Amino acid sequence: MQTRWGAVFALWFAGLCAAGQFSKIGVIFPELATLWPGAGARLGLVVSVVGVVGVIFGTTAGLLVVRLGARRLIIGALIAGAVISALQCLQLPLGAMIASRVLEGFAHLAIVVAGPVLIAGAAAPRDQAAAMTLWSTFFGLAFTVTALFGLPLAQSHGAAALWAIHAVLMVLAAALLVRVLPPEAPQPAQVPLRLTALLSDTRAIYASPSLAAPAMGFVFYTLIFVAALTLVPGLVAPQFRALTATVMPLVSIASSLGVGVALTRRLGAVRVVQIGFAGGALAALLWLLASGLGQVGAALLISASLGLVQGASFAAIPELNPTPEARARAAGAIAQLGNVGTTLGTPVLLALAAQLGPAALTLFTLPLCLGGIAVHVWLRRRRTRF
Repeated sequence: MQTRWGAVFALWFAGLCAAGQFSKIGVIFPELATLWPGAGARLGLVVSVVGVVGVIFGTTAGLLVVRLGARRLIIGALIAGAVISALQCLQLPLGAMIASRVLEGFAHLAIVVAGPVLIAGAAAPRDQAAAMTLWSTFFGLAFTVTALFGLPLAQSHGAAALWAIHAVLMVLAAALLVRVLPPEAPQPAQVPLRLTALLSDTRAIYASPSLAAPAMGFVFYTLIFVAALTLVPGLVAPQFRALTATVMPLVSIASSLGVGVALTRRLGAVRVVQIGFAGGALAALLWLLASGLGQVGAALLISASLGLVQGASFAAIPELNPTPEARARAAGAIAQLGNVGTTLGTPVLLALAAQLGPAALTLFTLPLCLGGIAVHVWLRRRRTRF
């Protein structure tokens, strides 16, 4: 089998569009106060409600991929996301905007669960580590691109201009996937989904040391990484703040695509996840001892180490799960627990930093890195018993 790189890159572009559903709001969040004056704390729901959908329905989305077909689901979700983005350009009332973001959360979830399944199927075994690592970069890269190009656009032409561009890009992504992904076989008739069956399937996913492993390591990564990107630039010396904020996500992406791919091919995905967490633990200790530019170096080492975890966690999906059905379930779990981490990590680190200052980063990061290593040791032992 030859890797269909055109399909891989088209799917990665779809992932960037999905991440854009977060970055098109998060990057311009201060500007949104002028659209809904007096919104107060409710304005935060415009950002967070998309992730909450993933927390609740992540594994359900994986089961739907199995039943409906990954190609159908991702193309339909891209089209739905484009329509929602276009409607948001009408400057909806706040309540309607929040409702649209709930719907956008379902579209986002379908894309990020179906995408890894399709990429793993498009890549030859020798290229799966590279393809899955490429996929894993979509979130950080989308925020970087939106900050560089989308923020100036929104500041000069309004948020609606950014959202209109996002709608167009999602339509383009859907059109590309229609062209590069082969049609799926008709799905056989299946028993209608019931709540008891969904709960039973969800329990089965998390009971499996192969299906659950990518997600159970990934949650430790997301707890740390999003919180660190958000808060670490404010913990370093003021003259290094802009440098730290700019370079941290780029170092993570470079680590994933460079060292991460090579190590994953040689050592396997799970071992690379553990190496990444070990590097993060070391960096957390160095942060506690460092000052000035040394703290910047420790922050960048945290980013580089977690970049290994990021890519290898997605590469673990096909490594541990050989069938498309199993990969869909594992991708659903990684979406669910990933959203748990992104939702909880920042407020927890923020609360610790308010009490402890910069030392909070070490006390937050070190036990989570050790926990990530430990959970993979435990799951590996469980897999060897089967």
